[in-house]
Amino acid sequence: MGGVNLVAGFRPGLWQADAPADLHGFDEDVGFMPATQQDAVLWISGASYDVVFDVARAALAELAAVAEVAEETSSWPYHHDRDLTGFIDGTENPTLLEAPEIVLVPEGRPGAGGTVLLLQKWAHRAPAWEALPIPTQEAVIGRRKSDSEELEDKPADSHVASTDQDTFGHIFRRNMPYGTVSDHGTMFVGFCAAQESLQAMLESMAGLRTGKPDALTGYTTPLTGAYYFVPSATALGSL
Repeated sequence: MGGVNLVAGFRPGLWQADAPADLHGFDEDVGFMPATQQDAVLWISGASYDVVFDVARAALAELAAVAEVAEETSSWPYHHDRDLTGFIDGTENPTLLEAPEIVLVPEGRPGAGGTVLLLQKWAHRAPAWEALPIPTQEAVIGRRKSDSEELEDKPADSHVASTDQDTFGHIFRRNMPYGTVSDHGTMFVGFCAAQESLQAMLESMAGLRTGKPDALTGYTTPLTGAYYFVPSATALGSL
């Protein structure tokens, strides 16, 4: 309480000394998903905005001689565990006890203790989405809205089917709402030890694998796309 968490990530290529050898930046568009790779990212989260604000300004002051802000986005929790579609987010997330095995690069490999971050900003077409009957929304997502139970007869282009973790590999994800009442959407934050899983999900959502894009993309528009390597605290401390 009263503290902050800070995640620091770096563009693949900037952090080469101790990172997975095959890591690459988001340097080319993935279908309709734009590549907007930046050099570094700071994700600062806390229980109240004042401490986040103070830590963010302190971080920018420290970095002023070597970097400038390319983009800034403020986010907040929405109804505890839901995103702005009204559905529960992260249903398939591993528990915090299980997450390290999925998220962190294993010991003995380059980049051990670090993780790969996929960061995307999606604008919502809220009026169009909210005009859909709940059964139609559920078909688009592939889950029930009330309890997030997966639909047995979910469409092949539903969001759940397009990002099936049993097919592409498991990740740890967060959907963070951003924006104002008139212009808002989702910051997608996905962590994984293997970039291949994240890339495969992107290609599936874009319809590059099946020819049919994720149905949810009919109501959201990707604005940014970037990959970052998040080194371990030990690696950061030794820099």
